[in-house]
Amino acid sequence: MATEPVRLRGGIATGVGSWPGADPREAAGTIVGELGELPHLVELPARGAGADLIGRVSALLVDLRFDTTPRGYRLAPRPGAVSRRAHDLLRTDLDALEEAWENAGLSGRGHPVKVQAAGPLTLAAQVELPGGHRVLTDSGAVRDLAESLAEGLAEHVAEVRKRLGAQVVLQLDEPSLSAVLDGSLRGVSVLNTVRALPEPEALALLDTVITAQSAPVLVHSCAEPPALGLLRRSAADAIGFDLSTIGTEQLDDVGEALEAGKQLMLGVIPTGVPATEVTWRTFAEPGVRLIDRLGFGRRTLAQRVAVGPACGLAGVPLEWSRRALRLATDVARAYAEEPEELSFS
Repeated sequence: MATEPVRLRGGIATGVGSWPGADPREAAGTIVGELGELPHLVELPARGAGADLIGRVSALLVDLRFDTTPRGYRLAPRPGAVSRRAHDLLRTDLDALEEAWENAGLSGRGHPVKVQAAGPLTLAAQVELPGGHRVLTDSGAVRDLAESLAEGLAEHVAEVRKRLGAQVVLQLDEPSLSAVLDGSLRGVSVLNTVRALPEPEALALLDTVITAQSAPVLVHSCAEPPALGLLRRSAADAIGFDLSTIGTEQLDDVGEALEAGKQLMLGVIPTGVPATEVTWRTFAEPGVRLIDRLGFGRRTLAQRVAVGPACGLAGVPLEWSRRALRLATDVARAYAEEPEELSFS
């Protein structure tokens, strides 16, 4: 379980993970400069195999590794080029973050930093067994993958904590969680189906990874809609989601998550470039209206709600990515300083 104080406090901005381009030093410098309260270790999927959300995990697993297929990644019997590349890219990214950390005067100060990795359910959904079926179709392989991930992430968190002299927040990305639960994943052919994973099994797998960590854990999902009921019942300290995907039917789950003591990370800045001119007020309003509608005091925004982009920013222009972070920071500042005074026409 987490032994550090939860650092995903309210009234701050952070990023989801991915970033455009292929220059880790430039990316790290931008993230540390723009997201002063909770910077994160970026993912740069434009670099290819081993650099994206799924491929990076090959550098984090213990006694498991990936190879590539025409469809993505599969478990491999021995370390290969993909595994080595994932390790090399992760080392490069950590070196770049450490350099930016030192340049910002943050080394050894216990300043918080966030690291991300695909969660066990998304991995089981997106990675194949050697025979071509999804890992999710083999319950034993799913357990092995979750246990390997739990151990590897604990080591990763310890390394980042030591290298930066920082407190670490771990984010587990679960974009495939809703598909895992509703059975909408395709098999290798129309004759092969992937069963819906019962919520108790999914929750146990997710908590296997969460409870093995010495850092507070945020579980983030860009799914539409996110599986908030399961996330609320998980051992995670915080849950994150794209606020635009939340409809009336999800409101109770959001309220119950807050009542259960969860922190929220609201994705309020769109990943796509808006067609019209926008300001921070454009994106502050939905979060304020959510808290008002749930009947919580506005101070909840300052105490329990962090903000960021709706999802990763790798697929959008660099100019908008930078502006998205600045807008998120402005929204977070408004939530932290004057939530009761915010009004919208």
